[in-house]
Amino acid sequence: VLNQLTVYLAKVELSDLHSKMLVRQLERLEKKKEALSKAAETAKDERKQGDSEAKADTEADEERAMVPKGVEPGFGDLDEELGLSSEVDLHTISYAWQDRYRPRKPRYFNRVKTGYDWNKYNQSHYDHDNPPPKTVQGYKFNIFYPDLIDKTQTPQYFLERAASDEFCIIRFRAGPPYEDIAFKIINREWNRSRRRGFRCTFERGVLSLYFNFKSHWYRR
Repeated sequence: VLNQLTVYLAKVELSDLHSKMLVRQLERLEKKKEALSKAAETAKDERKQGDSEAKADTEADEERAMVPKGVEPGFGDLDEELGLSSEVDLHTISYAWQDRYRPRKPRYFNRVKTGYDWNKYNQSHYDHDNPPPKTVQGYKFNIFYPDLIDKTQTPQYFLERAASDEFCIIRFRAGPPYEDIAFKIINREWNRSRRRGFRCTFERGVLSLYFNFKSHWYRR
């Protein structure tokens, strides 16, 4: 039993390390993508600004040359309201931020935990050479929300009924720009003890929900 506990704790630690490595890799990719986008946008704006300033200087010189002697520049100019009828429909325009904030499903990395349930019934009917059928013992959900608009809003999860009582639907909701995402899981009672592996955290844009099912002991 002590060896099994040591192996289990080692697996839990490796799983946590793997999740942290995935988060760090995702953060590096997102930062690199954002830096490249900002650099391209900055270079484009600088070119436009330089062209606009040169054109404005040329037009100002031409305008001063066209004014007759004795007439001040700007003589007779008025500001009038530009009505709504003057608005022009634009063609579809691409923005640098539209991919980042367009409505989309979040990315995820989920795992299902299976194993043998060595309750009293299985102990009396099965052994090491003839083990019982494997059952689902829990789940690990990692949902990635790196671009939340409202950083103060913590993502939530909800349980909903499924077509069969054997299953239920777990729905994750975080807010824009992310759409809800849902999965069908086994409908059993959760063990919410942290000592039994329960975890529900939201750190660095990642919602982590880990839980195992309660064990139901067989009684004669």
